[in-house]
Amino acid sequence: MNTKVINNYSRLKIPVFLLPFFLLILIVLFLYGQNALCINEYAEIQKNSFLFINRKLAPYPNLLHNFTQFGDALVFLSLLGLFVLYAPKMWEALLSGSLVSLVFCSLLKNIFAVPRPAAIFDNEGFTIIGRRLSGCTSLPSGHSITVFTVLTVLMFALMPKRLWYKMGWIFFLIITGFGLAFTRVGVGAHYPIDVIVGSIVGYVCGLSGIFISRKYKILSWIGNKKYYYVILLLFLVSAILLITKIINENLIVFYLAFLSLVVSLYKIFTAYVKDKK
Repeated sequence: MNTKVINNYSRLKIPVFLLPFFLLILIVLFLYGQNALCINEYAEIQKNSFLFINRKLAPYPNLLHNFTQFGDALVFLSLLGLFVLYAPKMWEALLSGSLVSLVFCSLLKNIFAVPRPAAIFDNEGFTIIGRRLSGCTSLPSGHSITVFTVLTVLMFALMPKRLWYKMGWIFFLIITGFGLAFTRVGVGAHYPIDVIVGSIVGYVCGLSGIFISRKYKILSWIGNKKYYYVILLLFLVSAILLITKIINENLIVFYLAFLSLVVSLYKIFTAYVKDKK
């Protein structure tokens, strides 16, 4: 599998970055045309769409609360733990992309400083699921960035060769990504454009992770069994953090992520011990 991932990544060219930047320009032009490049208007032009989506998704609070956790890198990456064994190149890209996304997310949130819906709209007029967020960190959606960073790395890593399979794979991941991303509107944490911009930025971060892993060998140790003890330590810490989340919120997705980590720890530990013999 790792060979397939390496070959798929090697086919990517710089022009794949053009589409997301074009989409971001279109969003800016749209906001400019709506005189919505200021905070108040930005929120106001999205009020109806925000309330509509929130109202439609609100009847499924448990589902929303679980699915929105995929925007937590700890949860999503834990579910992909086994790929360390079978596709370490993918994990190089995942970690590189996650670091890039962390920088982009923090930087953009500070630059735009858009108040969240709960800080502007009447809280009685829409549904808030989970913790009430009311800071000036709405644009872009960090959860959406994480989701699309991970899915972009997966999309190109496991890209099928046949055209129809390729189209189906891309369509499936994009729909899945937007489905997970828009849970942020459903839980009352973000405006729709926050989510769309976050998804596009996440795509850029995922691509950046792939190109970084191709050009630099900083994380190449991931595929070396000699250094599996580092991964075991990181996964063990992640498992403890997930236990804390389970104690605090008791969501099914946390149990699934924890179970995935336990299986990954066992498999990686077994491979590490065999390599030492």
